[in-house]
Amino acid sequence: MKPYQIAMAVALVGAAGLVLFGDSAPSSDIAEPVARGAAANAPTAAPARAGKDAVKPQAEVAILRLRPRAELIGEAGEAAFASGEGVFLGQNWNPPPPPAPPASAVLAAPPPPMAPPLPFAYIGKAVADGAWEVYLARADKTYVVRNQTVIDGTYRVERIAPPLMSVTYLPLNQLQQINIGVFD
Repeated sequence: MKPYQIAMAVALVGAAGLVLFGDSAPSSDIAEPVARGAAANAPTAAPARAGKDAVKPQAEVAILRLRPRAELIGEAGEAAFASGEGVFLGQNWNPPPPPAPPASAVLAAPPPPMAPPLPFAYIGKAVADGAWEVYLARADKTYVVRNQTVIDGTYRVERIAPPLMSVTYLPLNQLQQINIGVFD
């Protein structure tokens, strides 16, 4: 046998010995009945023991009336439990919605459409036949542009005057500028 099994057997034998040979006599203390209501004012029998264990007079206990159900859970009754009202209030952990915009912002017209930023990268410039030409790149394409050149039907070069080149976005007829550097 293992040691813990021996210890368990000894504990079992000890518990069986207490059950068989232990003191099973009732205690000698007698519990006195508690007088309630009108009987509480009547004289009672002297306590079994005098001294510091003497019975102290107790305050009169009153049973309160039942409160109506509507007062406890409201007029809605059982429906209040399903909607999260009444006794078991629901808790909403979501942040509050943002405040409504002022009335003036709601009535204001949306801003006018704007031309997208120029999709071209500046590569360089040169003077050819007395006029400027500018070299632009867009993705894998390279463009050589002069005044009044239309690029892909979307942009038109209006003016080349270093350090700036003016380009018109044709769908919205908006003028944009790109920096091409100073004279070389």
